[in-house]
Amino acid sequence: MHASAEPAITFDIAKNLGLTEEEFERIKEILGRTPNFTELSIFSVMWSEHCSYKNSITWLKTLPREGKRLLVEAGEENAGLVDIGDGLACAFKIESHNHPSAIEPYQGAATGVGGIHRDIFTMGARPIAALNSLRFGNPELPHTKRLVRGVVSGIGN
Repeated sequence: MHASAEPAITFDIAKNLGLTEEEFERIKEILGRTPNFTELSIFSVMWSEHCSYKNSITWLKTLPREGKRLLVEAGEENAGLVDIGDGLACAFKIESHNHPSAIEPYQGAATGVGGIHRDIFTMGARPIAALNSLRFGNPELPHTKRLVRGVVSGIGN
């Protein structure tokens, strides 16, 4: 057997995985030791904005969560469900695929749309419209142009 070629885990590695210094210290506290690369990678995914909404949760919590027409609270299940009268309901789902779309624009955007539809279907509803609010950087930069082309294609196809 060969000795592990795994790198010594430092904050720089954690930072490259998208973790803050505070998060890196918390991981070490939870484990009681420095994590190995696989463990650190798992934490970085689970604590990412995509999975945990660590940056946007503060704002999401300000949205209304109660009401006489609210049938299923968003976050309680896969999508929110609102009574619109006459025995009908409207399912709402919002998906953020910023990181996956930044890595691979077409596939990141396509899986984002797929996740929205999946969550609407699991509520027993059927999609009748899909709206996309896209935000990108400077439209003159080649990297931004590549992202826009890939994301728009991924959403549309």
